[in-house]
Amino acid sequence: MIRVPERPSGRLSDAWRTCVGTGRLDLALRRDYQDSLALLQRDIGFRYLRGHGLLSDGMGIHRPYAWQGARRTHHSFTYLDQVLDACLGVGIRPFLELGFMPSGLASGERTVFWWRGNVTPPADEKEWAGLVRAVLTHLIDRYGADEVRTWPVEVWNEPNLPDFWRGADEAAYHRLYEVTAHAVKEVDDRLRVGGPAISPGADEWLVSFAEFAERRDVPVDFVSRHAYSSGPAQHVPFGVHQTLAPATGLLDQFAAPRRVLEGTRLAGLPVHITEFNSSYRPDNPVHDTAFHAAYLAPVVAAGGDHADSFSYWTFSDVFEETGIPTALFHGGFGLLTHRQIRKPTYHLYAFMARMGEEQLARGTDHLVTRHADGRVTVLAWAPVDPTGRTPGPNRHTLRLSLPVGTAPRGTAFVRRSSVDEERGNAYTVWRHMGSPRSPRPGQLDVLHEAAEPARAHHRLPIEDGRADLGLTLARHEITLVELTPVDDETPPWWDERRLLGGEVP
Repeated sequence: MIRVPERPSGRLSDAWRTCVGTGRLDLALRRDYQDSLALLQRDIGFRYLRGHGLLSDGMGIHRPYAWQGARRTHHSFTYLDQVLDACLGVGIRPFLELGFMPSGLASGERTVFWWRGNVTPPADEKEWAGLVRAVLTHLIDRYGADEVRTWPVEVWNEPNLPDFWRGADEAAYHRLYEVTAHAVKEVDDRLRVGGPAISPGADEWLVSFAEFAERRDVPVDFVSRHAYSSGPAQHVPFGVHQTLAPATGLLDQFAAPRRVLEGTRLAGLPVHITEFNSSYRPDNPVHDTAFHAAYLAPVVAAGGDHADSFSYWTFSDVFEETGIPTALFHGGFGLLTHRQIRKPTYHLYAFMARMGEEQLARGTDHLVTRHADGRVTVLAWAPVDPTGRTPGPNRHTLRLSLPVGTAPRGTAFVRRSSVDEERGNAYTVWRHMGSPRSPRPGQLDVLHEAAEPARAHHRLPIEDGRADLGLTLARHEITLVELTPVDDETPPWWDERRLLGGEVP
């Protein structure tokens, strides 16, 4: 029995909900994307949304043209306004990633992804700086300086990888960052700009980025990095399989920027993990499973110890980096499939959204919080073995002594919501159906129904101000338990033995 303290250890960090990732931004023009985002905000309520392609051709902002024998540039915000209005309309702000290069401004033709984001430096630095200034000036004119100052501005994405930056040229990235950061500050010196948005395994870039910023006196308001825990891709048609490191490795990656930058000019700046997940591939079936939710539960519960935000990559399978998905469940990054079917990891985040403000306890398999109204909430998970050797079926038990309410005696109403291999798991049901690539309307109804968590309710006695909660968790289960002190208003004459009018012995 674990005795949970009555006094809180502090406030529960909200770093887990600060930001979430998305496919390229022009996908926000689609109805299924907007429907998914509205559902996400209703159930979870992320604060910021980060995605690629803000300046790519699909958004249509940079529009060079010739007039009277001279090359000129027009900046069009038709799609940008629609995208941001849709996001702000459901209560989520943009985390602005400046990239990729508009083809009319690019110095080369190298691209990434099915949708061909250009990853070369600008052919004209002045024109690039003018584009950055024009975008931010427009945003301030449209949404107001006080609002836009709350939107972080990140320069590029994973420049340490040749796929995302021509030659992974570090000096060229530093030059791009310097030009961009100064352009941002020219618009408004209270806008927040940062980087270098590196992928895992390149922390030496953080050191050189700090040295460059100090040497050149370049503004840096936050540091960004990405975190993934998967090994090399083992390809199959329309998918991959990968080994996974223990989830604690993700927490180590979250902590890396503060550790690496200690003693530098950038020490103490906010750290944003602007992408994280298990696999870095958008076609790995592990993303769709209950295993994935249980695997990430300790990361979501503890990540705020190490970073100011850690952004799940991504909120929806409306995502086309490797092409248009070939099946409803295809291993996409999303918390939601196409057509808004909730995956187990979606429920992990939805459960976190129902946790209280005060953190009472945290362990290797649980997180306990309390709301201002006295409700106690427990998020518990069955620890997983990332090698897949976890025997099944197996059970994980947890017993907690919880401080509930203020009265020494009484009862607590207990509400439990659970997701595991069989319950709250549309992926399992889809597999039982025969993995239909394009489910019919009736099958979609079944899948939406199957995605509902299992729910149970009962009472527990309160003795000496405490309730003893015993949990048995199924394989790969995550569960949310909410305990509310009962104010019993049952009339004194109520007796269920008389429901059918009989005499009470």
